[in-house]
Amino acid sequence: MPSFNSFKLNERNLAFIEYNKFVEPTPIQAKVLPKALKGKDIIGISATGTGKTHAFLLPILEQIDTSSDTVQAVITAPTRELALQIYKRLVPITEIDSEVRVKLITGGMEKSKMVESLKNQPHIVIGTPGRIKDLFLTETVLRVDIAKIFVIDEADMTLEFGFLEDVDAICGRMSANLQMMVFSATIPESLQPFLKKYLKTPEIIRIDEVHALSPKIEHVLVACKHLSYENTLLNMIDGFKPYVCLIFANTRVEASRVAQVLRDSGKEVIELHGGLQPRQRKIAMRQLADNEHSYIVCSDIAARGIDIDAVSHVVSLGLPSELEYYIHRAGRCGRAGREGTCFLLYKEEDAKNIEVLRKQGIVFVSKTFKNGEWKTGKAFSEPQRKISKNDLLEKQIAHAITKKKVKVKPGYKKKRKEEVERIKRKQRRQMIQDDIKARQKERAKAKQREKRNGEYDA
Repeated sequence: MPSFNSFKLNERNLAFIEYNKFVEPTPIQAKVLPKALKGKDIIGISATGTGKTHAFLLPILEQIDTSSDTVQAVITAPTRELALQIYKRLVPITEIDSEVRVKLITGGMEKSKMVESLKNQPHIVIGTPGRIKDLFLTETVLRVDIAKIFVIDEADMTLEFGFLEDVDAICGRMSANLQMMVFSATIPESLQPFLKKYLKTPEIIRIDEVHALSPKIEHVLVACKHLSYENTLLNMIDGFKPYVCLIFANTRVEASRVAQVLRDSGKEVIELHGGLQPRQRKIAMRQLADNEHSYIVCSDIAARGIDIDAVSHVVSLGLPSELEYYIHRAGRCGRAGREGTCFLLYKEEDAKNIEVLRKQGIVFVSKTFKNGEWKTGKAFSEPQRKISKNDLLEKQIAHAITKKKVKVKPGYKKKRKEEVERIKRKQRRQMIQDDIKARQKERAKAKQREKRNGEYDA
């Protein structure tokens, strides 16, 4: 592993590294820095907590010319919280070198004051794509078009939130010699056209997530059986005492519901998902920064990019549709050599995907929390496929055809054919009867729904 000294950084950068008490580069920094310092376009694929923020901040600081009153680098993040987090990481440089100007530009800030402050252009702009685009193209008070470096942090989130069009509008008016650095935990196929449009023979640097496979992380399967995720969680939550526990829900609605259930049970919870109002988001971020509560209920997207220290436990309420997100979830605990536990609350429909994760090398242990103690259950095995009615029919027919015959009598082929037809007729009658019963049940349910809706509307 190279040292920071091997990159021949300027005194300002070395002072910044010393301020942060960095000892040696992380793997992503060690691979990005030599390429970025040469002006190469970069695609960095790395999870949260791997040091990627400083992987792009250090090359930027190396190139800032404080004698020029121009914007020289632009960094975008898909949410104001992520932009603020990057800003807080960089702003100490202004104490090391008071001539470096860094500006945070996001929604939720008073626009008139922001416009006034831009009479003196910053050297580095950090913000959300929409607000930067507004001040650049609509208000024409922010001259980002002459910047030499453009960084897109959490690019897949930028795409998912619909902000890539804003980034495209900005980059389309910038220099053809612009150095682009794109960082993301994943690179979805729908991001490829943008990358091909703006990046010139980029260096692709991938740091694989290793935390989930760490022997210091225990993966525990907890079967929900007939219970909901939140009730299963309530039944087991007193079975561990976390320093910080991240509880992942697959939707913002589910996250909100689980957070409320935990509050009702007396737990103090931080709620973090896309359904929060701006004021609620500010409170949640302040609580995170101050380590106020041990339980954080969140969605994958909201928790991405937010660096939360000392996570001891992770709880997944079912598996996400993208299994890669489970790896990211598990990787949030057990960092810096610590031990961690990742609970997966699962239902029958999760069984196949659990098997996929097992084949990828994740070792699961099945446990239940009962009468105040954890008990290890039987090793997980994928449920056997239920035999369908068609399978039964085929078996019956096969039996009719292959019955052992001691002596072949005249007309046996005709009799065998009649036997097969009899079985098929019986099966068809049964299917019709089952269909009638199903329709009757559906009509009864529909009437009940109409009755409930009528009561609700009244």
